[in-house]
Amino acid sequence: MGYHNTEEAQLIGVSSYNVPLKTDATYKPPLTNGVATLIKRSSIKKNFTNGLTNNFRHSLRASDVINTPPTTPPSSNLINKKNTVKIECQVRARIPTSTGEFFLHLYKSELDNKEHLAIVYGDDIRSNSLDASRPGESEMDRIIRGAYKGRLKPGQRSVETSNADPKVSTVQFPPPLVRIHSECFTGETIHSVRCDCGEQLDEAMRLIKLEGRGVIIYLRQEGRGIGLADKLRAYNLQDIGYDTIKANHVLKHPADLRNYDIATQIFEDLNLSNVRLLTNNPDKIEQVENAGIKVIERIPMVPIAWQSPNPNHIGKEMDQYLKVKVEQMRHLLNIPEALLR
Repeated sequence: MGYHNTEEAQLIGVSSYNVPLKTDATYKPPLTNGVATLIKRSSIKKNFTNGLTNNFRHSLRASDVINTPPTTPPSSNLINKKNTVKIECQVRARIPTSTGEFFLHLYKSELDNKEHLAIVYGDDIRSNSLDASRPGESEMDRIIRGAYKGRLKPGQRSVETSNADPKVSTVQFPPPLVRIHSECFTGETIHSVRCDCGEQLDEAMRLIKLEGRGVIIYLRQEGRGIGLADKLRAYNLQDIGYDTIKANHVLKHPADLRNYDIATQIFEDLNLSNVRLLTNNPDKIEQVENAGIKVIERIPMVPIAWQSPNPNHIGKEMDQYLKVKVEQMRHLLNIPEALLR
């Protein structure tokens, strides 16, 4: 593994001799069979390091957890705390999946006309705006929009369910595992291997289920914010030799238009002020922390193919895409040696 210079090596948490710096991350999954355990934390020394691990899939071992450093002003537009974005959870429903049972929260904001989502695992994580009473609504109105506790059953007419866990509101939980994920039709729906977005969404759901508690915020900002049409135009440019950033520039877009104002407001609505963030993107961490949400730990999202490199694997386009994000967008991943030759 090589780095372009000492400054870059220090940014991503390795010495100038390519020796990984030690971190004091000793976090272990806080939940066993859905039961929370309290964890004492000493002062955390934050260091950015890369996230390549030897295990084929993440298991949230201590070696997978990467602590974050004090932030610097980010390159993207930040939320102004004096003029915060107003968001509201309009409806929530139980969604059984092949991974586990999640609750899907649909949000609307005054910033745009899009339907942003929070995929929530854990009964203690509640939306303030959803639970708030609304003028003239009945118990059935509240049930229909998902403002109930526990699980619904046939014939139910009250929002207070008998199967709600009374201990949930009295347990002090550690910071949850979370991901802020931007919409990617090509990667998630038709399983494109130009990017790792679909893999990241699946892995985040798996890890949160394994953890027993967490949130994925799903933002409608396709193609790093440029929209699907220009994303497809960028793909055509990539096929004639432009990389993902230069293609954006040809289309008169910056490298990354994504903004996380809505995500941080959703965290606040869900009463999450301290989080453990699944990400490789330092700009995301900077925006979240500058909005007042404390990122206690960064947990890397390492592509499966990069955890056990195989020169014959089919994701060579994805490799080049991720390599550009590491080299030009500061993403925190180790590039496999085979891609540096």
